[in-house]
Amino acid sequence: MSLHPTISAVTDRIIARSEGPRRTYLDTMSRAAAQGPRRAHLTCGNQAHAYAAMSDDKPALTDAQAPNIGIITAYNDMLSAHQPFETYPDLIRKAARAAGGTAQVAGGVPAMCDGVTQGQTGMELSLFSRDVIALAAGVGLSHNVFDSAIYLGVCDKIVPGLVMAAATFGYIPGIFVPAGPMLSGLPNDQKAKVRQQFATGEVGRDKLMEAEMASYHGPGTCTFYGTANTNQMLMEFMGLHMPGASFINPGTPLRDAMTNAATERALSITALGNEYTPVCDILDEKAFVNGLVGLMATGGSTNLVIHLPAMARAAGIILDLQDFSDLSQVTPLMAKVYPNGLADVNHFHAAGGLGFMINELLNAGLLHPDTKTVAGNGLELYTKDPKVADGKLRYDAGPTSSQNDKILRPAADPFHPTGGLTQLAGNLGRGVIKTSAVAPERHIIEAPARIFHTQEAVKDAFKAGEITTDTIIVVRFQGPKSNGMPELHSLTPTLAVLQDRGLKVALVTDGRMSGASGKVPSAIHVCPEAADGGPISLLRDGDIVRLDATKGTIDAIGVDLGARSPAAADLTGNGTGVGRELFEAFRKNVGLAADGAGVVV
Repeated sequence: MSLHPTISAVTDRIIARSEGPRRTYLDTMSRAAAQGPRRAHLTCGNQAHAYAAMSDDKPALTDAQAPNIGIITAYNDMLSAHQPFETYPDLIRKAARAAGGTAQVAGGVPAMCDGVTQGQTGMELSLFSRDVIALAAGVGLSHNVFDSAIYLGVCDKIVPGLVMAAATFGYIPGIFVPAGPMLSGLPNDQKAKVRQQFATGEVGRDKLMEAEMASYHGPGTCTFYGTANTNQMLMEFMGLHMPGASFINPGTPLRDAMTNAATERALSITALGNEYTPVCDILDEKAFVNGLVGLMATGGSTNLVIHLPAMARAAGIILDLQDFSDLSQVTPLMAKVYPNGLADVNHFHAAGGLGFMINELLNAGLLHPDTKTVAGNGLELYTKDPKVADGKLRYDAGPTSSQNDKILRPAADPFHPTGGLTQLAGNLGRGVIKTSAVAPERHIIEAPARIFHTQEAVKDAFKAGEITTDTIIVVRFQGPKSNGMPELHSLTPTLAVLQDRGLKVALVTDGRMSGASGKVPSAIHVCPEAADGGPISLLRDGDIVRLDATKGTIDAIGVDLGARSPAAADLTGNGTGVGRELFEAFRKNVGLAADGAGVVV
């Protein structure tokens, strides 16, 4: 099948827009690659420091012909998704030795959990942790003794931060190795129901805790299709995972076999061999377009609308919100995974998963087939199905039909003809809305605005019974310059209750919503943000606001915004407590949300 004209046009547009920075980036990578193996430029003293603790691996490390892998790990045992990584370095070292190479943990990166910090002060550090992760990974790799890298990370900011680092060190190969999702627990819709019951006082905290613990119950990624699992999909669509790696449960023979295979592959694609495949060659414009298509086809997290532009900038590529919107219009929504449906990622994987989806999208001309990947040339490799027998990994032909059409459908018979992500533009600025879980009758909301400056104030108004009519709830001063752009996911139960009472409600904010948010229409990432004097700062209580996801507009109706002065908020309290003092420089220098809200890119 020939490439869909919109896929081709958007790709060409990105290439033209990125011509200057991409050429500069590739020239930088070429100069670095021309220097050859990194260790050759270190003194004997430099190397002695690097290898001092490596015991029996020292002879191989001093042999310039034995490739050395640098492991960047996000391990901690407070995050279920990253706890399995505790044993990965030993597994990788053993696999590397067996294949004639070596591996060292080059460094650790922070990995915070939005589920733990949701609605708490710590969430204000969440988005900025992405740039810290990129910096920390860069420090680890700066020792310059590595021929390739393995990146161990899963969750929300961790993978984007690691990709930013991998692109910056793009002259060496890199493979991303996931840990996989936890086994299915309490169904996500039941958990959401209990949350709403708690919000209305129907059940107590004991029942809420019982439901939460039954949902998040073991090692691995949370099973809903939020940002963490969207990250894993992206790494596969963009060719940085081994094929089929994303959704294999932790602690299984296949999971270990995939990690061993990734290690062997990381050794074979270094500049010391005949299959040199640096990250800079993988992360090109086509790879990012494939990632965007995957985001739309799976109904992925809106957080990637911020992360993908930042990831791309690290590789000299400039993405725009219009790229997301245009690709969404031609990409069918093929999956129904919570919050877009009742299934979780384990059910999605069992139904055919990413292998089936990539095969369908390739056949429909909606993906670039000729990309470079860590597994070899061509995305067709990612339609294969990994199996393990007698401890050995093999790839069989992948699924060509869905095993459950209530969860996963072919491109020709999707759940919806478009991906459900739309750019919004109007006199209130630019933002995005995800409509894949929003009922069609709620795609247009026009109502008086009620203005809030904190999410706690929204909850207080709800508890006081103040919101009884159709309302556009505006929560401003939630952008990166204001307070680090925390997710406002804790508003979801409140807004869902109002909607279930028959009200027409919508959220408009310069902040973020979680990748798990769904059925309430939400105009998010509105920029310029209020702290930058953006139009959202000019709104007043009672102004009529119209959110139209069908036309892609967000406007204040019948109001001369230009005649008003921007509202001011007391942001002095945003700079202290729970480490916020350390991030003042980030808040002062962060870019627009539409450009990725980056500090280091």
